[in-house]
Amino acid sequence: MTTSAVSPETTPWWRVGMVWLVVGGPLTVVVAAIVTAVIAIRGADIIVTDVPSTVPQAGQVEAQTPAIAARNHAATAAP
Repeated sequence: MTTSAVSPETTPWWRVGMVWLVVGGPLTVVVAAIVTAVIAIRGADIIVTDVPSTVPQAGQVEAQTPAIAARNHAATAAP
């Protein structure tokens, strides 16, 4: 009786298509997250530290006056 053992093909892992299907999705998400973080850090807006005054200044646009009045009204509304 002869036994003929069938040896499986030894293929490197990077040549198997299913590996790239399983690894490709999470790898794409990680790369996209890194790219998004870099864009967010490099394109960050400056932090405004001065508080705008409620009285319009000489150079201030009068269009902001209704917004300031509404904010003050909402903050001091009677119960």
